[in-house]
Amino acid sequence: MFDALHCFLAVVDSGNLSRAAKTLQLAVSSVSRRIDWLEADVGARLFVRGSRLVLLTDAGERFVPRARHLVAELAEAKAAVTAVDPEPRGVLTVTAPRAFGRRHIAPLLGDFLHRYPLLELELQLNDDVVDLSAQRVDVAIRLGPLPDSDLLATWLAPRRRIACASPAYLERRGTPATPLDLLDHNCMSYISRSALACWWTFEGVNRNKPLPVSGALRSDDVDFMLDAAVGGAGVAHLPSWLASEALVAGQLVPLFGPASQGQAVVDDGIHAVRLPGRSHPVKAQLFIAWLRERVGTPPYWESALLAHEAGGKGEDPGG
Repeated sequence: MFDALHCFLAVVDSGNLSRAAKTLQLAVSSVSRRIDWLEADVGARLFVRGSRLVLLTDAGERFVPRARHLVAELAEAKAAVTAVDPEPRGVLTVTAPRAFGRRHIAPLLGDFLHRYPLLELELQLNDDVVDLSAQRVDVAIRLGPLPDSDLLATWLAPRRRIACASPAYLERRGTPATPLDLLDHNCMSYISRSALACWWTFEGVNRNKPLPVSGALRSDDVDFMLDAAVGGAGVAHLPSWLASEALVAGQLVPLFGPASQGQAVVDDGIHAVRLPGRSHPVKAQLFIAWLRERVGTPPYWESALLAHEAGGKGEDPGG
């Protein structure tokens, strides 16, 4: 089955039996026999074969993604079974959004590299969504909803948004009592198409659609927006993983209730994803398990907000 699937995908990718045979270093007749066997096994014609080209049938089109997934899973299983080196080694490539990578991956890497001294880590910080099938990346950290794909996803943490502003801004402009009051405030906007669905969205407000807020400041960098909010530039709608330190330090004030409760609609969270069939599945799994352990449940930035609010409730208002 494994060899037949390899032949099938080689023919799909090359569009020609001869080129597929050359890639696989097999005779054309061997490739043809394996395709015949696969078609008999699945009970459907997968190709319409011509003298020069082969074309996928409708059944073949539907079978391609499943075949790729099967080959990847089989390769990964084979690698896991045949691995005899108990100590992981070599290069592991990880990609993550810039702000999240700086705050929640880079500071923890010393522990990971100490635990696995024969590993080398290449961390790529990039706010674009990297195509793992096109680039040699072992693990990607994704924020927000995941599209349907062959990627294997491990849930790391929820992603909540908190409307907040600096004490100085609230002293000048007043504190909004409800999310709808934000329409009269200077609200910062994040200029990214991928973010429009969740920014300035609140549970039960405006039919759970983004509020049409406005303001004098727009940016494509969330670190810049955090610093600007701390500096009093306006109201920001920031993820808790980004704003927690400033909230605990009192540099930002949560609006509409405690920061640990939040008022934003929760999106699909933070995940570590990998593509099955990569050459380093064991190393990728080790990294993901380690990151999940270090982030914790609840994630440590949420625990910091809870601890801060619990401590504040116990203080004497009179000093």
